[in-house]
This record gives sequence, C-alpha cells and structure tokens, in this order.
Amino acid sequence: MSAEPSEPKSRYLQYLEIVTGSLEEKKRWRQYKARVKGLPESHRIAVEALERYLVHFGPADGAGAMEMYEDLADLFEQSAADATPIRDIFGEDPVAFVEAFMANYPLGQYRARERNRFVSAVERAAAEQDRTK
Repeated sequence: MSAEPSEPKSRYLQYLEIVTGSLEEKKRWRQYKARVKGLPESHRIAVEALERYLVHFGPADGAGAMEMYEDLADLFEQSAADATPIRDIFGEDPVAFVEAFMANYPLGQYRARERNRFVSAVERAAAEQDRTK
C-alpha cells in the first residue's frame, strides 16, 4: 500500500493523505510511541508529561513536531542508558527546560499564523487608541 519515497504516490494514497494526513508522519509517530514505551518507567512518565505540555504549548506541527518528538526520545533513551536522574535532565525548573528545548524548533504554521494575528490585533487596537486621543 505504501509507495517507495522515489515513486509517485497513487491517486488513492494522495486522496487518503488529504483526508487523514501524512501516512509517513503517522508511521513516525507510532515509532516514537514505541520508543517511549520501551523507556524505564520514570523516564517514560517524564516523557509523557513533557509530551502533554508540548501538545498544548509546543512550537511545531507536522514534520517539525515529529523531529522534536524524535529528539525527545533520543534524549531520554540516552539518559536512561546513562542512568541519568530525571532531576539532572530537567534541572530545578522543568518549565525553563521545556521552553529552552522548544526554542530549538520552528514555530508551526498554525501557531505562527495565530501569533501574527494576535500581534496585528494588538497593533490595530493601539493605533485606534492613539487615533482617538
């Protein structure tokens, strides 16, 4: 059912991806989740908590998000292999850690569009206020 990367996709696969999203991204997500499932419990709990935070506040979507999650899995797999304590990974401020981690990835299209919309609205409101003074 899956075409080789160099082969053009069938019309069926093209239509299916329009409806459901990229099949390759779904495959990468399942591989990521399997990697997380293989972590020691303490590391898995930390990754799942971080993942929840990233879903709500993360900067990326699509391929950018998958790169971020795969890097997260790499970090925690290596930390588990080195027996690094969770506190040593996150430091004293887990939010500062996750914010620094997210800063390494591009802003997703949806979030960039909404951020630009927000900034434009504030600028229009400020301009309106200045005009009425």
